[in-house]
Amino acid sequence: MTQAAIPRSVGGPRLEAADSLDYFPTPPWATRALFAEILGTKPFRDLSVEEPACGEGHMVYVLQEVFGTVRASDVYDHGYRLGGDFALRDFLEPETWDGIDRPDWIITNPPFGMKLLAFLRRALARARTGVAIYMPTVKLDGINRHRFVYETNPPHTIAQFVERAPCHKGRWEPDGGTFTAYCWLIWRLDRAVTDPLNKWIRPCRSRLTFQRDIDLFGWPAESEVV
Repeated sequence: MTQAAIPRSVGGPRLEAADSLDYFPTPPWATRALFAEILGTKPFRDLSVEEPACGEGHMVYVLQEVFGTVRASDVYDHGYRLGGDFALRDFLEPETWDGIDRPDWIITNPPFGMKLLAFLRRALARARTGVAIYMPTVKLDGINRHRFVYETNPPHTIAQFVERAPCHKGRWEPDGGTFTAYCWLIWRLDRAVTDPLNKWIRPCRSRLTFQRDIDLFGWPAESEVV
């Protein structure tokens, strides 16, 4: 995957309609990097995780490599491709989760528009041990996000991708590109935090992209990226 071959046609942030499902799948390698570069894998074997905006399962696919129990859900069925526990469920409607055990972790790529703040607050209230959110680095700003989340419940780690980890609307393009910078925002709910750690995720796209990822999810490179 050469940088020269990567199309970059969108230079600004993505703008979605208010009623958009905001479905931009996470590259599998970007989820793998969360563990390979930041969290490790061994501490999670006996733990549970929820992915409440799972789409076709791009992130769940990698979480199944790490966690003992993985629960996948989404407000809409985008054509979930994996076996296991999938449910149509609105993460922002608490009554739909009655009787469902809280997970140890919530790890997700949430909608980046008006629902992002609600997703953050809901995830932090529901998870027992940790939350990891994949999002554009620009979303570290915002008066309401700071007032209601970052100031009152600061993350443990801000893990910034050194190379770009592009999201495409409705698909994953293994050779796609983007001008948008992404990071992992990580909360360790069992640890007191004053100031977040800042870490860099070193270049790992080629190393952490596997042929089996492409066989299951890959699309040829097109033009609409974010």
